[in-house]
Amino acid sequence: MSTTHPTATQHRRTGGDLVVESLAALGARTVFGLPGQHALGVFDALRRSTLRYVGLRVENNAGFAADAYARTTHGVAPLLVSTGPGALMTLAALQEAAAGSAAVLAIGSQVPLAGIGGGRHGYLHELTDQSASFRGVVKSVHTARTASQIPSAVAAAWESALSAPHGPVWLEIPQDVLLAEAGIPPVGQLDATPRELLPRPELIAAAADRLTKARRPVILAGGGVVRAGAEAELLALAERLRAPVATTFGGKGAFPWEHPLSLQSWLEDRYTTTFLEDADTLLVVGSGLGELSSNYHTFRPLGQVVQIEADLGKLESNHAALGIHADARAALAALVQAVGERGPRDTVADEAAEAAEVAEEAEEDGGTGGAREAGEAGEAGEAREAGAPTPEAAVSALLARVHDRIAGQQLDLEQRILASVRDALPDGAVSCWDMTILAYWAWSAFDPRRTNALHSAQGAGGLGYGFPAALGVAVADPGQPVLAVSGDGGAMYSIAELATARQYDLPVTWLIVDDGGYGILREYMTDAFGEATATELTRPDFVALAGSFGVPAVRTSPERLRTDLAAALAAPGPSVVVLPARLRMFAPTHLTS
Repeated sequence: MSTTHPTATQHRRTGGDLVVESLAALGARTVFGLPGQHALGVFDALRRSTLRYVGLRVENNAGFAADAYARTTHGVAPLLVSTGPGALMTLAALQEAAAGSAAVLAIGSQVPLAGIGGGRHGYLHELTDQSASFRGVVKSVHTARTASQIPSAVAAAWESALSAPHGPVWLEIPQDVLLAEAGIPPVGQLDATPRELLPRPELIAAAADRLTKARRPVILAGGGVVRAGAEAELLALAERLRAPVATTFGGKGAFPWEHPLSLQSWLEDRYTTTFLEDADTLLVVGSGLGELSSNYHTFRPLGQVVQIEADLGKLESNHAALGIHADARAALAALVQAVGERGPRDTVADEAAEAAEVAEEAEEDGGTGGAREAGEAGEAGEAREAGAPTPEAAVSALLARVHDRIAGQQLDLEQRILASVRDALPDGAVSCWDMTILAYWAWSAFDPRRTNALHSAQGAGGLGYGFPAALGVAVADPGQPVLAVSGDGGAMYSIAELATARQYDLPVTWLIVDDGGYGILREYMTDAFGEATATELTRPDFVALAGSFGVPAVRTSPERLRTDLAAALAAPGPSVVVLPARLRMFAPTHLTS
């Protein structure tokens, strides 16, 4: 038995007290986690603090819960775990937090100080260099080697997590430091206010000039808009420019779904890709134009691109642009002040002028231009005869084409199920989606009806996110029901958290779509190889299993889903709704573009 274990009568302030005092001084109210031998010093200190502790059953799930709590609050979510296996179990969740810009402050214990630095003393959970496992995943890595270092280390980690772009950080503290007597006074006040990431004025002026002069300005809004809380500024800019707005999957809710300028989120659609490509000035804000946001890198802009991005590594990482390294809210607010307003007459005049210009260039080329230029010339002639379409009309026409494409694929079941989920979910409620076919539909077709109301694991793409993330949202806002959506394969990653939901009586309804396996992988393999391998799963009776945790559950059908789901969401505490159904995805467009 370790000689560093505290005795039952020990009540002195320790390094663990300094951790919880520092978190409270920085504004933390809730911490997530799971205890372990080396971390007992900080968990013991929790009972002497005002912090609320929410304990999950698996460290990875605790990380997902902290991730969603941080997204919901736009703040920092502390995550307390132990050494070695406990620490490493958080890596998948921290990767998702990094991809989704969630400010998770993970605090892990370490072996005693003597074992730090590669000394092989044979401590339980010992790693040669534990922090090295995190450096490629999190924003920053911090270590406190003495009790007096703890407050400053916690503050530095907090500031890093909350600096734009938000993201996870790792802080580790050796076991004996957590247990050592704190020889300094209680922590009274700490300041970890992050520095604002403001745009450079000359870049805002240049971007405003391009957008004001643009004939067809279009905006693509990513998750950076939601994380920055910049929805009002985005709306003001779009309406000032009369620019259509598409949102990435991570940016859902950044722009009102039914707004006349809303292109919605159909990014895995060639019609939408072409619409974005054809903008003479495309403003990309809070997105790196990665794989999903660029329709699997088939996006090829024809006009100018202006990119606002807080993550310097994503700035111009995929396309040349006028790059503005800035927080989305600060940059959009500056653009709203700097751009000139475009009215209906200006827009029609610009379209007519451009139509004439394109026709003239096509005539000079003698018909030798590319297919798109020739098509534009033809459309230009039609525009002169019929009057140039307004941006709102162009948006409406695009969405009609997308609707017609989906309508031709015999996917009525999938659309009815998604509509039933939307109808059952109260307008103010948040939904959290695992990596499952219904979630892929939701990325494109689901209206969250308010900002910051849909969270998914599409950043890193790991299974098991939906249910523990919903628990984190419920902890942040217990006054609203929360919906989690998983497939049967993903559900097995987090089934233990039914005990957490019951223990804390959290108002989370878990919809499990049971198709007997890894449904999307089944589709991918069948399309690619003719048949699927390793995708079929034996699974439990989810209704009976939920009942064994004391969680009410019901097996539903597509016809009863709306009624059963609404009833579950209206009931207090946790619940489970199981839907046996095999769903299909709409056909991709990037393979034939």
